[in-house]
Amino acid sequence: MVQNASASDEIHIVDDDAAVRDALAVVLTLEGYHVSGFADGHSFLAAARTRPPACIILDVHMPGRSGLDILKELNAKNYPSPIFIISGQGDIPMAVEAIKHGAFDFIEKPFDAETVVNRVREAIEATARQQSRAGLGDQLAQFPGSDQLTSREREVLNLIAGGASNKEAGRQLGISPRTIEVHRARIMEKLGAKNAADLVRIVLTETRGT
Repeated sequence: MVQNASASDEIHIVDDDAAVRDALAVVLTLEGYHVSGFADGHSFLAAARTRPPACIILDVHMPGRSGLDILKELNAKNYPSPIFIISGQGDIPMAVEAIKHGAFDFIEKPFDAETVVNRVREAIEATARQQSRAGLGDQLAQFPGSDQLTSREREVLNLIAGGASNKEAGRQLGISPRTIEVHRARIMEKLGAKNAADLVRIVLTETRGT
């Protein structure tokens, strides 16, 4: 059974390429993290379900189970740890699909060590803030379509309704502006909003009317 709290300094790297696992393990270990590497989805899922780590870095292309398959099996939308998808430039549509299935964000290849370390640190800090203010995503009153939104989409919507830009929202949530754009597009699609202004109008009109 998955525990609610994640290990504060443990990172799981899931990639069938040993060179990628080793390179990431070196830079993250130097930053003080405890790193566990997995070459396939089966062994990773067994460990992740037993003890959620602080963060997961998951290759989108895996033998047997793909990164998307692993996200679905892990029920990533409700998993307590941030999950990064590693994707190449040509894999952006797949990375967007991964976010829809619960991935926290994606890291594009080629990547440098400093970028990965910073993204991981920011994700862990953002997740800790989210857990400490549990329920923030429910501060918006109910409105038509609100039940279709995930907790992350409700957080993004809170920030958008408050006037935050994609960059500002990404900074607060520890994800890239491009990922904020993905969430915003999903929110607009679910709520039938034509643009950002229409989205805010839908939310504020309904909340003021309650």
